[in-house]
Amino acid sequence: MSGGFFITGTDTGVGKTCAAIALMRALQRQRKTVLAMKPVAAGCLMQEGILKNDDALALQFHASLPLPYPLINPYAYAEPVSPHLAGIHDPVQLAVVTQQFTLLKSQSDYVLVEGAGGWLSPINNGQSNADLAAALALPIILVVGIRLGCINHARLSLLAINQSGLPLAGWVAACTEPDMAYQQDNIAFINTCLAVPLLGVLPYLSDINFDLLANQIDVSALDIGR
Repeated sequence: MSGGFFITGTDTGVGKTCAAIALMRALQRQRKTVLAMKPVAAGCLMQEGILKNDDALALQFHASLPLPYPLINPYAYAEPVSPHLAGIHDPVQLAVVTQQFTLLKSQSDYVLVEGAGGWLSPINNGQSNADLAAALALPIILVVGIRLGCINHARLSLLAINQSGLPLAGWVAACTEPDMAYQQDNIAFINTCLAVPLLGVLPYLSDINFDLLANQIDVSALDIGR
């Protein structure tokens, strides 16, 4: 195995963090040491003297080992806007992220890296999440937000990931709406389009339950334990 996965989404707000934690918990049930990082986060609040992001804090909390926050989220920006705008005075440097990823990888079986926004969302003025994933040389897990427009978003994301040359290891269907019409039909159609393992369908929950979500993830498709 690669030692990790890059978690990307069809858009922002599609459930990448929930999917990452569900996958983390599922791997931990296989007695794997799993760490996670969200290298770039915008919309952070000052806590204990540094900017922190709720998603990154959740990844930190569920990790197999205690980690200092800046190792998980080296680029934390206050403004809730695209990182290439929020980080204009402190732009993301891939070498910094790669160095911290290597440190996490040395302490674990797997490192899950959550991107910021969708696959081609910019992380600085010249690079996107695609460049970040390429720098880390990680296979991709695509989180598809199951809502109106999800088929088009999933197919476009697949095309872009294929163009990068990085392998798509699997995908997760994240149900973001409580009452979407033809929800299962949409999921089934996307599954035929993506032609990679469907790792799980995460139901819509008004109150997040990560034990329940982890139950929906099938890590066997990722050849865990090889």
